[in-house]
Amino acid sequence: MSNNKSKLKVLFIGKAENFYARVAADFIQLHFENPIIVFSKRSAPFPEELYEWKGDLLISYLAQWIIPNRLLANADLAAINLHPGPPEYPGIGCTNFAIYNGEKEFGITCHHMLSKVDSGSLIAIRRFPVFKTDTVYSITQRSYVEILHLFFELISGLLQGDNFPESKQTWTRKPYKRKDLDELCELREGMTDEEMQRRIKATTYGDEVWAFKVTEKVRA
Repeated sequence: MSNNKSKLKVLFIGKAENFYARVAADFIQLHFENPIIVFSKRSAPFPEELYEWKGDLLISYLAQWIIPNRLLANADLAAINLHPGPPEYPGIGCTNFAIYNGEKEFGITCHHMLSKVDSGSLIAIRRFPVFKTDTVYSITQRSYVEILHLFFELISGLLQGDNFPESKQTWTRKPYKRKDLDELCELREGMTDEEMQRRIKATTYGDEVWAFKVTEKVRA
């Protein structure tokens, strides 16, 4: 591996149609030689041709795919992920559960990737306050800004010859799964008005309301 970090072979996988991911990709394109830039959509299959990539640094930036282990193994220097959610909120729906739980603080995480989602050692965490008037949308947007700042800090340091830092913090729970988020969207008979309002707030993103009433099945 060359001591000139600009010559590192980089694979950048970002979130499609996301302004911040595009800015990060442009930074990679400008400062590294011939990087591979790919944008992910949850509805699109993982590109088979990426399995042939072998290089130094793999960056998952808000990527909507789970990066296969066989590809992670092809990154000689590091395979890192940047996403919303501090170590207390791994997995899907991190902003939703933070709003539901009434957290007074939230944050973002950069970590090394393993085959198991959100389980690799932590590189860096940034935190910010959450106010009662915050929403899923507002803390998501603030997370995007913090992720971009942390990305610039980490990759600039790498280009200047620094190694990625090592955080002493650790994950504090198992990752939330899709079924956990789906259950949070359910409004069931017998729930108090307060509980329903908490769930509605926690599952509303801008004008999109994911919460729905569940009709209990009557047993014969």
